[in-house]
Amino acid sequence: MNERFYDLSREKQDRFINAACKLFAENGYKKASTDDIVKEAGISKGLLFHYFGSKQGLYLYVYEYSTRYVRMEYDRSIPIEGMDFFELQRHLELAKRNIIRSYPYMTLFIQRAFRETDEQLLDLLAENMDAYTALIAEVYSRATVTRFKPDVDPSDVLKLCLFTSDGLLNDQFLSGRLDPDAFLEESLKYLALLEKNLYPAQGTETF
Repeated sequence: MNERFYDLSREKQDRFINAACKLFAENGYKKASTDDIVKEAGISKGLLFHYFGSKQGLYLYVYEYSTRYVRMEYDRSIPIEGMDFFELQRHLELAKRNIIRSYPYMTLFIQRAFRETDEQLLDLLAENMDAYTALIAEVYSRATVTRFKPDVDPSDVLKLCLFTSDGLLNDQFLSGRLDPDAFLEESLKYLALLEKNLYPAQGTETF
């Protein structure tokens, strides 16, 4: 990546990043068109190749930038340790809302990256993908899981929370309407429902 990309204004950099996230999330790496990306970003195709060299170079940069940005937002939004599972999940959903406000398609782009099939691309992404997976594991390691009913497996609840959050965001994407505040409101509604049913009623908890 050409370091002169950072000489662009923040607004122009973000147009590049948002356009790439959107088209790569929508079409995947192989089918995403550089013509569509530059049209979405409102820049010339020559500039894309000047700064990134190729579609692959752009993808790698945007993935690395996206995972760094997510880490920054999670570190800013989520306490270091000792938080109840559902309280931590609410902080995560708030962090996702904040990410969507700045980069509407970033979370969807990262999701799509894990479904890519281009072997060369995946080899180049492997280290960053491992680091992102480790980040998510580390964030959830901060949660306490002592309040669940005895027959509830916290790992199953985690999967359910991830499927729900990802599903809500994908539903918005497919409808052509990304609304960060509506995403957060609906996410919190489902989390409250899960918490109500998976924790014992107050006064009946056992430790």
